Amino acid sequence: MAEYTTVNEIISKENLVYTKTKVLTDNVMHYCPGCGHSTAHRLIAEVIEEMDIQSKTIGIAPVGCSVFMYNYIDVDTQEASHGRAPALATAIKRLWPDRFVFTYQGDGDLAAIGTAETIHACNRGENITMIFINNGIYGMTGGQMAPTTLLGMKTSTTPYGRDQALMGNPIQITDLIASLPGTYYVSRQAVHTPSYVRKAKKAIRKAFEYQQLNKGTSFVEIVSNCNSGWKMTPVQANRWLDDNMLPVYPLGDIKIPEEK
Repeated sequence: MAEYTTVNEIISKENLVYTKTKVLTDNVMHYCPGCGHSTAHRLIAEVIEEMDIQSKTIGIAPVGCSVFMYNYIDVDTQEASHGRAPALATAIKRLWPDRFVFTYQGDGDLAAIGTAETIHACNRGENITMIFINNGIYGMTGGQMAPTTLLGMKTSTTPYGRDQALMGNPIQITDLIASLPGTYYVSRQAVHTPSYVRKAKKAIRKAFEYQQLNKGTSFVEIVSNCNSGWKMTPVQANRWLDDNMLPVYPLGDIKIPEEK
């Protein structure tokens, strides 16, 4: 029997199904088990590798659970103040128009404190890619109500559920952004099932590819879970997402470029 010295010698290329992209670092992710952030990171990294744009990509990490993105995706990354990622991305893209610039933001960052920066960057049609993680809650800071929190949903600041009369309705920020003339491609996806992961990756790939056309902002929302903030197991959180989040935030392309 032949002796094998490495795993690569044991596993032939024909049997190799998947390898970790080199654009992801080897650092152990800090995200809670079952969180969609880690999957979203992987998809972005895979797209960057497949497009061979690692040396040309600049990411903007804001405040919140996604703040440590620079620790996991091996590209040049700049941290922005809370909510200001689109403004910083605008400056970087205008200074280096040949770079692929993307923001990676949660709902509290993008749709609350950063609402103005988000809307105005999209309305101007800045040639950047924006990745928006919507889990309906403030995850890192203690599970408070976010602008995207559903009606009746319990959080640390809405222990009896979100009341429309007191707190208003959940904001459909992605639909609002799609209505702006400066956006070129707007999509809403998810990453909690294999089929959704494949669709999300295609949307992220399109968002990066469209950036090269200088036609406006590309925006991808990813509806995700927050099993820690929702006080659920990962399996329960995924089921709750299907039953409650997706009816309010339906998946699919919202705005696609017109065929010329």
